[in-house]
Amino acid sequence: MSTANIGFEEKLWLMADKLRGSMDASEYKNVVLGLLFLKYVSDAFEEKFVELSKDEYADPEDQDEYLAENIFWVPKEARWSYIKENAKIPEIGQIIDQAMISIEKENDSLRGVLPKDFARPALDKTRLGETIDLFSFKVGDQESRAKDVLGRVYEYFLSKFASAEGKNGGEFYTPTSIVKLLVEMLEPYKGRVYDPCCGSGGMFVQSERFVEEHQGRLGDIAVYGQESNPTTWRLCKMNLAIRGIDGNIGDHNADTFHSDLHKNLKADYILANPPFNVSDWGGEKLRDDVRWHYGVPPVGNANYAWIQHMVSKLAPSGTAGFVLANGSMSTSTSTELEIRRNLIENDLVECIVTLPGQLFYSTQIPVSLWFITKNKAASRQRDRKEEILFIDGRKLGYMADRTHKEFTAEDIKKITNIYHAWRGINELKYKDENGFCKAASLKEVKDNEYILTPGRYVGLEDIQEDQEPFEEKMLKLTSELSEQFSNSKVLQEEIRRKLGEIGYEI
Repeated sequence: MSTANIGFEEKLWLMADKLRGSMDASEYKNVVLGLLFLKYVSDAFEEKFVELSKDEYADPEDQDEYLAENIFWVPKEARWSYIKENAKIPEIGQIIDQAMISIEKENDSLRGVLPKDFARPALDKTRLGETIDLFSFKVGDQESRAKDVLGRVYEYFLSKFASAEGKNGGEFYTPTSIVKLLVEMLEPYKGRVYDPCCGSGGMFVQSERFVEEHQGRLGDIAVYGQESNPTTWRLCKMNLAIRGIDGNIGDHNADTFHSDLHKNLKADYILANPPFNVSDWGGEKLRDDVRWHYGVPPVGNANYAWIQHMVSKLAPSGTAGFVLANGSMSTSTSTELEIRRNLIENDLVECIVTLPGQLFYSTQIPVSLWFITKNKAASRQRDRKEEILFIDGRKLGYMADRTHKEFTAEDIKKITNIYHAWRGINELKYKDENGFCKAASLKEVKDNEYILTPGRYVGLEDIQEDQEPFEEKMLKLTSELSEQFSNSKVLQEEIRRKLGEIGYEI
């Protein structure tokens, strides 16, 4: 089932709307996310509780039964059934706070992570009770756990509340199909996986899924991350804890540029979706930073600061795959052009993929994927030194709903196969495909003024020549239409009339 069709949008908006009158957007977002997490862990617990209750040899109150399946132990006073029973009493805020405290006390991985400010006077308890009533649907049972529900919810909330919170729309959850594409292309089977702006942890979740789906061992990868937003950092901790992923995202939120929590890390894989075009990243305080090996990024835009930060974190044969706004491929401001030129001439840029629009809920900014490799020769079977692979994926994807596009499994496979064939790590033989992919030499890129936009290189799509004459095509069409509507004389006459107007008879 597509994540776009989970159906939470309208229900979540109703929940948030219930609390809108009593607090600002960022506050009620946090309240609803806190409640959702409580419902999530309680759903999982209560589903297992019912299952154990039916087994005469099992004890549903034995914590070890839940621990064995990465399900949090939820004390009686924290179970959703108890909270729902008390939703209408004035003390409901204290009850929820106590539930959060109890869950943290029983589950070490959640200590200091859960929100515990539901009893504050500013939070309207009547509205809080009404919001609890809206959680009538399951979010944490086995079926729901198969989807990245917390991440999906985070994406939705940021898109809805960005304007209310005064955000610039640049901070958001990365859609699952983009994360899956990045992970399938990089194939993080073994080693250190790093995300310098990890959001709610979607990159880690997909990396772990990839290893599981390919019969790898989860213990063979170690995940490292950092997140500056305190609420998002807590959400990531919750997201990883629910899945039993032992990720090192630091013991607090921190700004990656100004307080690097993993100073000595050298990662085998970097997957990231940095906030686009950030102007207030504090670059004026970092003019002499050691990470700016290829040029000093401009104070007014963090895109090339993110690129160089990631390059600085790569192991000698490590590869980074990340999302950037399309403007980064062709920007001609002197400092960004200098950095891009240096990256290209040092043969670090491996592949660029342009993506279709409407993939994100919260921004219409067109985006691309960059792949940067420290040592091209070490990272592939075939020698592709001094060459960059360009893929134009703008025509891929399907409309999952009226406004939102997703990749199919075939789309992901198409891009991945081309990339892996070019690198020489699958059985396919790489060849350029007009309108879709081109392996360009560094000289060709240099001749194009170091612009990395795939459309410059892939050319126009080959159009298959249609040998069937137009007249025969029209006869075939009218015949099919007549057959289809043979039971409707009115429609047949209408078809005849319309075709007669353009000079055809049947």
